[in-house]
Amino acid sequence: MKTGEMTKRGLYIGAGAGLVLFAIIGLLPGSFIGGVIGLNIAGSIFGIPVSSAVLPRIIIGASMVFGILVAGLVFVTGASLLGWLAGHAIDAIRAGKEVSIEATAEKK
Repeated sequence: MKTGEMTKRGLYIGAGAGLVLFAIIGLLPGSFIGGVIGLNIAGSIFGIPVSSAVLPRIIIGASMVFGILVAGLVFVTGASLLGWLAGHAIDAIRAGKEVSIEATAEKK
């Protein structure tokens, strides 16, 4: 195996796991939190209670999408980073074993 191959594999596995976790537990809370933030923004601009005009709806919808994007970014980036670190650690352990095997072979 080439050096760095497990690092790449760990990155890809982590990204896939992050997407699955985001789809299962991150999508709905991201939408809720973004919607609440959008309601607060629209309420501060147009007054509370927020009317059903077009502009407050656009603000709330855009903030919901932004909340979903931030939640996806956090899940995918975090899981990818963990996978990359695990792959890098595996590569480091394998490289250390190869060096020790070569050192014992040179002694004999």
